[in-house]
Amino acid sequence: MAKKFIPIKDTLSKEKVGKEVSIRGWVYRKRELKDKVFLVIRDSSGIIQAVSKEGEKAFKNAQKITIESSLTLTGKVREDSRAPGGFEIDISELEIVGLAEPFPIGRDLSEEFLLDVRHLWLRSQKMIAILKIRSTVLGAIHEFFRSRGYYEFDPPILTPTACEGTMTLFKVKYFDEIMYLTQSWQLYAEAGIFALEKIYDVAPTFRAEPSKTAMHIAEFWMAEMEAAWMKLDEITEVAKDEIKFIIKKVLEKNKPELKILGRDIKLLEKYATAEYPTITYTDALKILEKKGMKIPWGKDLRTKEEEILGDHFGIPVVVTNYPKDIMAFYKPSDPKDPKTALCFDMIAPEGYREIVGGSERSNDIKQMKEDLKKKGAGSGDYEWYFDLRKYGAVPHSGYGVGVERVISWICGLKNIKDAISFPRTMKRFRP
Repeated sequence: MAKKFIPIKDTLSKEKVGKEVSIRGWVYRKRELKDKVFLVIRDSSGIIQAVSKEGEKAFKNAQKITIESSLTLTGKVREDSRAPGGFEIDISELEIVGLAEPFPIGRDLSEEFLLDVRHLWLRSQKMIAILKIRSTVLGAIHEFFRSRGYYEFDPPILTPTACEGTMTLFKVKYFDEIMYLTQSWQLYAEAGIFALEKIYDVAPTFRAEPSKTAMHIAEFWMAEMEAAWMKLDEITEVAKDEIKFIIKKVLEKNKPELKILGRDIKLLEKYATAEYPTITYTDALKILEKKGMKIPWGKDLRTKEEEILGDHFGIPVVVTNYPKDIMAFYKPSDPKDPKTALCFDMIAPEGYREIVGGSERSNDIKQMKEDLKKKGAGSGDYEWYFDLRKYGAVPHSGYGVGVERVISWICGLKNIKDAISFPRTMKRFRP
């Protein structure tokens, strides 16, 4: 009869003590004594130490096996406070499934080397923890919007026009034409709301930004929403609710992974329950001035300014009404203050800066065409987009969440490249 293998996490309990179990996985650590071999075995659920003694059937295989070899083993569980997880398996049977060559990841843990061997570094406890949290974050986004009656709406990845400025477009040869990798689903989402009213999507996004900072990658994932009838003050509240919902789900499902990453659980609990404030761009400049940083009105907030605002509040803060002149063509002026746009960013504390950005959408075709002209872009490729305003225009709004930025913040990562399995940057496109 075939053996029944169980996840390693299921062996780490008092109920399994004295019982025989069978597990399968990979050798994470190995330590040899004269008459014993200690193996730390990992699978996707966790790690456990197993020991083989001289004179036993499995001892030769235990001596032979190498780091990252795959195996199956059977043995009895016992408690041992010195072992990882507090339990250990006395091996009775050990089969080597795939004997690994000498593993290239040793003491060299430099960032560039680990990116070179990213396909192997994914097996590390750190990356496994991050990827599990990433899965929770993505699942939470879907759960959040579906529970509120939103429909998932998939946009094209190849587009004929820019959404967030022509300077950060990736060109793609499309038969005899030139197309671009999408910067955002937004323009197509605005078409979708006239059919489905409330929609969302989680999809890859591409920005050819010549940036080498720890907060930028060229290919990232955006969780975006768009809704008919909604105004700015409504979508900012949806965004706050979404971020808190995501954090609560991670706290519910991933405390062991947060512990591996050394994350402060109490701080995340604060982020999950706090009331996030909303201020205007003008208010933000006043706060910055009191802290010794005088920013001319009309200038966008940079890295340092966002970090100071995040530290000032100690929780995420929503900043609305940025200067209209520095905003995208589709963001309308605020009738109460026409020099500002009906838009917002959410800034996270601890130096993680902007994690959400959105706005109301303009229905003024003439003004949008003028704004495009000012920015040096023609309106010809946007005529289909302007059609949306000609046939039953309604107030509508939307925003996008930078998935990797949220994951970086929740996990406390120093570099956004660790928030995705295979990061793409200016210089990094392999493996």
